Amino acid sequence: MLKIEVIIMLTERQLLIFRAIIDHFTWTVQPVGSKNLIKEKNLPYSSATIRNEMGVLEEHGLIEKTHSSSGRVPSEKGYRFYVDYLSQPQTLTSQDRQIIGSLFSNDYVEMEQLIQNSASMLSNLTHYTSILLGPATATNRLSGFRFVPINQHQAMLILITDQGHVDNHLVSIPEGISLSDLEKMVNIFNERLVGVPVERLRSQIPVEVTKLLEKHVANHEKLLGILDNPLQQFMQNKVYFGGKTNMLHQPEFHDIDKVRDFLGLLEEEQNIYELFRDIPDSLQVKIGREIDNRVMDDCSIITATYKVGGESVGGIVLLGPTHMEYSRMMGLVDVFSRDLTNVLTKLYLENQN
Repeated sequence: MLKIEVIIMLTERQLLIFRAIIDHFTWTVQPVGSKNLIKEKNLPYSSATIRNEMGVLEEHGLIEKTHSSSGRVPSEKGYRFYVDYLSQPQTLTSQDRQIIGSLFSNDYVEMEQLIQNSASMLSNLTHYTSILLGPATATNRLSGFRFVPINQHQAMLILITDQGHVDNHLVSIPEGISLSDLEKMVNIFNERLVGVPVERLRSQIPVEVTKLLEKHVANHEKLLGILDNPLQQFMQNKVYFGGKTNMLHQPEFHDIDKVRDFLGLLEEEQNIYELFRDIPDSLQVKIGREIDNRVMDDCSIITATYKVGGESVGGIVLLGPTHMEYSRMMGLVDVFSRDLTNVLTKLYLENQN
């Protein structure tokens, strides 16, 4: 983290030139020299003066030379300085607010659909990759269990928790199992397992329902067998993506090896969950190597959490290049955090009644 002494050492002129370099690179992703800065920003200094001040900025490690040009680009340290001391979440435009309002004004029955739609919209607004961590389901309690027959051979298994989490699984109906058997099993499960934490469902089934199934349901072993995989998936933490391939349009990802590594990382959903699971409640920006994953060395992330009933239950991660437009992106993530919290809390309260 950059120390406060650097701010004291920079003059107003140096700060103005530094901001101009940040702006230039944000929109062009090209190194810049003193003459271009004068043309673009109409700076009231000579080319020689700007070159001298750029030398000072380079000494502080805020900008650096590239191998292919005599111009300068912001360094990772420079972006850290810019985010910490020279930028803040931007107030959204009326157009952005209207678009986001259209998402959160809809009536949602399922929490998952709202979270997935939020991930998609955030990526559409930013043209970056958005990652939303779903609420941890393991500590949720089962509030409903249903089988919806599709045909003689398939049914939809639906598991619902007390926090509005709905999990759908298409399962095959074993030979010799009737719809009547399915209905009896559902009734027994709802009678005995509603209120049990999701993480204890598999251990409670032998205790609470096996003997009843033996007594009332033929071929109960086959029925229990079709639950293993859905219950295991039900306890896994959910990750929702928006714009998975958006980052591939950034110049940093024109290298095929980087593309392969990046897409490979995103495919490992549980690793993504572990990478971002401990994000703090407040809006935070991590830049480059601060993310602590080599695949993301050329990226920045803006993170926040969303809450249900006053407690943080999931995370929002906006993944973009280090040259992102930080103020606008921080404003977007901040609004999504607050609006998603409001709607999910409302949905949670409705499920409690």
